[in-house]
Amino acid sequence: MPKLTISSAQMVQNARARIEEVETADLIAKLDDPDVVIVDIRDIRERQRSGFIPGSFHAPRGMIEFWVDPDSPYFKDIFAQDGRTFVFHCASGWRSALTVATLQDMGFEAAHLKEGFSTWEKQGGPVETLSPS
Repeated sequence: MPKLTISSAQMVQNARARIEEVETADLIAKLDDPDVVIVDIRDIRERQRSGFIPGSFHAPRGMIEFWVDPDSPYFKDIFAQDGRTFVFHCASGWRSALTVATLQDMGFEAAHLKEGFSTWEKQGGPVETLSPS
C-alpha cells in the first residue's frame, strides 16, 4: 500500500484547530436549553449498544452533508432552525470533528463535543436506552 499523504489523526487534528469544541460538562449544563440541538452521528448500533443523550437527534455520519443541504432531496427540516446552536457528537470526537469541519466548509455553523459520548455518562450526563424489541 502506498504511504498516505495525510493520516486520519492529522485530519482530525487539522479539523480541531479550526472548529469550536465543547467540553462535556459544558454540554451537560446546556442539556435543557431549547436553543441547543445535539446531533448524534454514531451508527445506530452504537446508540443501541451504549445508549444516547436524551433529546438528541440521530443523523448517521454518511448522510449528514445531504441532510443539512436545503437543496438536497434528503434535507431534514431540523437543520433549518435559525437561532439554534448545533453540537455534533460521535463516540470519541474524531468523526464529529471531521463532520463539523466539513459542515463549516459548506457554510453551516456548528460545534462538536470534544471527547464525544465516551465521557458523557462518566461526567454525570443522562443516558437514554432503547428497550429491546
